[in-house]
Amino acid sequence: MTAETDARQEEIRASNESACPVVHAIEQVGTPWRLNILHALQDGEQRFNELKRATNARSKTLSDALDGLAEADIVERRMEEAAPVAVYYSLTPKGEALDDALSELGDWAEEWTDVATAERPRLAGPTS
Repeated sequence: MTAETDARQEEIRASNESACPVVHAIEQVGTPWRLNILHALQDGEQRFNELKRATNARSKTLSDALDGLAEADIVERRMEEAAPVAVYYSLTPKGEALDDALSELGDWAEEWTDVATAERPRLAGPTS
């Protein structure tokens, strides 16, 4: 990014900070890939390739999203170094605490959005 773009982004971020804490939360979890990962991890710990299949994400996309979630302390990365090396991902307590909020957001979307349920990707909430 250019210095001008960076300055504009910082200006927007500063004005949003006073808007409400929801903006900050959305910045941490608000991409479709991150939401799909959170949904997949609600069932428990998964390996990278399991998450890749569950989300249909490309390796780079999934890796970047997982890195962002780990940096925000929402997802935990665990590596077993025995051959073959295995990397596992799971929700942290902070990530598990999002479950109710995402479920309610999913309920809201079902009631208030015009997109047909069959066309909308599964993004949030536990399955019953």
